[in-house]
Amino acid sequence: MIDARLHISALIFSVFLLFCRIGACLMIAPGVSSSQIPVQIRLFVAIGTTLALAPLLLTQVTPGAPDPIGMAKLTVGEILAGGLIGLLARLFFSALETLAYALATFVGLANPFGFEMQPTAATPPLATYLTLGATAMIFVSDLHWQLIMALVDSYRIAPLGSAFDARRSLVEIGDTLEQAFVISARVASPFFLYSVIVNFAFALINRVTPQIAVFFLAPPFVISGGLLLLYFSVRGQIGEFTSAFSAWLGSI
Repeated sequence: MIDARLHISALIFSVFLLFCRIGACLMIAPGVSSSQIPVQIRLFVAIGTTLALAPLLLTQVTPGAPDPIGMAKLTVGEILAGGLIGLLARLFFSALETLAYALATFVGLANPFGFEMQPTAATPPLATYLTLGATAMIFVSDLHWQLIMALVDSYRIAPLGSAFDARRSLVEIGDTLEQAFVISARVASPFFLYSVIVNFAFALINRVTPQIAVFFLAPPFVISGGLLLLYFSVRGQIGEFTSAFSAWLGSI
């Protein structure tokens, strides 16, 4: 009877450790972690994913019977491991959101005097449109399954009980930030060139005809041209970002 109770307790603790890594990842990763999704639904998704993966991963999660301090260390280590995977995926969309805000500024659809970095600050509709499209493509192109597969493979790279390598984690964060901003800059580069050309053209017009307040008449034309450019390029932009994100998921 005592052995059966110990076995059940070890099984429950093993599933809890799985939930710590999977739940921490889904709490930060793009898509499910959106604040617009109720907390109860996010919690049910994390629990359901944990229970679905438990038969596959329980053979790799065998904590034995650690003492309370060992249990706390295992719990914190699993939360850090899962949170790191979710954070790396989140960095791609944070970079895209930053460059999408700059893109909205290039075409005159954002505050030209700068933007607030607070998470509660309002985002321009154009930036929201791009990030929402990229987030939807995660589920349309089944990239969320690749994220779950990365979680499964993480137990092979960072097994249960292994020490959290902070130095390696910082290196991975730096490398991911580099990749994320490079691909996001490529997405926003047509609008950067458009902004430079259009503003240079209006500056020349203003020099030729200083009597006309060109920069007061220019915004409707700049916005119209930017939206027209977005119409022809948005499919390729979101597709290129999705492809880069998929390649990164396949490399972790």
